Amino acid sequence: MTTSIYNSPSDNLTVVPVSSRRELKAFIQVPWHIYSDDPQWIPPLLLERRLHFSSFNPYFKQAKWQAWIAFRGNHPVGRISAQIDQKHRNLHGKQSGQFGLIESVNDPEVFAALFNACEIWLKGQNSINISGPFNFSINQECGVLVSGFETPPVILMPHAREWYGPMIEENGYVPAMDLLAYWINLDFKASRVMSSIVNRYKKRIHLRCLRRKKFKEELEILRNIFNDAWSTNWGYLPFSKEEFAELGNSLRFFIPDNFIQIAELNGEAVAFIVVLPNINEVLRALDGKLFPLGWLKLLKAVKNKDIRTGRVPLMGVRKKYQNSPIGMALSFMVCSAARDHAAKNGIEGVEMSWILENNKGMRNILDNVGSPEYKRYRIYEKKI
Repeated sequence: MTTSIYNSPSDNLTVVPVSSRRELKAFIQVPWHIYSDDPQWIPPLLLERRLHFSSFNPYFKQAKWQAWIAFRGNHPVGRISAQIDQKHRNLHGKQSGQFGLIESVNDPEVFAALFNACEIWLKGQNSINISGPFNFSINQECGVLVSGFETPPVILMPHAREWYGPMIEENGYVPAMDLLAYWINLDFKASRVMSSIVNRYKKRIHLRCLRRKKFKEELEILRNIFNDAWSTNWGYLPFSKEEFAELGNSLRFFIPDNFIQIAELNGEAVAFIVVLPNINEVLRALDGKLFPLGWLKLLKAVKNKDIRTGRVPLMGVRKKYQNSPIGMALSFMVCSAARDHAAKNGIEGVEMSWILENNKGMRNILDNVGSPEYKRYRIYEKKI
């Protein structure tokens, strides 16, 4: 961890590197200051955040990071992180670097000071291409919300203030890719064309739910399909076995088995979908605290089917079937099966997120069932 402190032209603005547990705690709590007047913000669980920034996060097996907090006097007014991800460098260039976890009051000076600290550190790591925000990687929360501020985020999706995008651009960053979120009401029906495609292939496709007694093996099946399905997509980073296992273990108690649907073709698992109950509906009232009664409220809401919305964070069709009629049938059938089970558990609508802006195939399927784009997130880049 670096120990320098950036002093801005304003005498009372400083940007301090995070180098202790006390400073990390302050870093985690910055959003409570930024969103205090935003009714759409959902406070994250403090325990989950501490684990995310700890050595237990498998991300740090291939990456290193530095974080900073901006203060005016003694009052926190912003934060940022910088990351070097060796896996990203191996796939996307040895001089790449990322920023993330950006939060700030509506003040150009604060944004400039935060990015200055971030860029100096990344230059010291031989980075000339910066992209972000990633919290910490493209397989975790990423992107800045640029439209859709009027509704709260769903589980594992970020939120932002309206000024973030313009302020990032003022610091020389340009759009690299937009990530889209679509909303699907679960009463959707297939069009005549889609019904015809599904009828042509449905006898060859076997659908099943997650086999919880073989949880580790099932996670490996899902990871293998996902890494193959997404391997040619913009910004792709493969999930490691440890990363996918950590994600699965953190969510396993909140996901009914039939919310995960796997499609098999000729005995081979070739497509899947995961629906998460949107526990943000419950987290809003917990203010980041699981104890003493937060855990009980979460589990009770899931068990009693009190949660009305969900999210599809993971979905994939093996690459060899993409851009083909059978690939469309696989996509629609896993979606339809998951929809039916989610509806039986009280879910009324789900967010499909995120979808790359250039993913025409998936966007066409969503348009086909009348699903509107309702949020847009943006990844930025800059050469330094």
